[in-house]
Amino acid sequence: MKLLGVKTLQIQAVKIIRYARFCDHRGYFTESFRRSDLKNNKATEFMKDVEFVQCNESYSKKSTVRGLHFQWNPYMGKMVRTLRGRMIDMVLDIRKGSPTFGKILLYDMPTDHEADYNEWIWVPPGFAHGFFFTEDSTIEYLCSGEYSSNCEACISPLAKDIDWELCEPELKQLFDSIVPSTTLITDKDKDGYTVADWESRTESGNFLYGQL
Repeated sequence: MKLLGVKTLQIQAVKIIRYARFCDHRGYFTESFRRSDLKNNKATEFMKDVEFVQCNESYSKKSTVRGLHFQWNPYMGKMVRTLRGRMIDMVLDIRKGSPTFGKILLYDMPTDHEADYNEWIWVPPGFAHGFFFTEDSTIEYLCSGEYSSNCEACISPLAKDIDWELCEPELKQLFDSIVPSTTLITDKDKDGYTVADWESRTESGNFLYGQL
């Protein structure tokens, strides 16, 4: 895995990991993941204790909205990439006591098979995570915890108390253009908690700033 660089987003714990593709007239080859490279590179020191135990693949039709999901016992960090199409990743800080608690990030992750690189986004525990899609898309994500249906929750991406101030206006406009009319969102996601509702629940104490 040839690492090209790591970018920190507006919330420091959320990272973009860029890795190389080797292109020629036939197409490209890439090594998208190698545990030792992430563990031993100073640029990815934040990954040194992360062990991935589950790999998921998801296909979504244009205008699908998923999330914002999170779990505890076990915690689940996610490293996500787009295989085909265009995903806009959504990351909401739910760490109680965090200076960015309740704020959300959007990060644009389209595919370009002519490019000499691709990217992962690393979303550690302490964040609610989701995505929306502007075209039919396939994504892959590596998880640091196995799925646990008894210890999961969802904050609705439609919650009125989400703070969008850290988002690029163009991406927020895309979100606003899709959400009012799409039918491709589950009732579970649409009717999830507000930030305030989740904060008032005892389980929110599993996500404390500085302890994850």
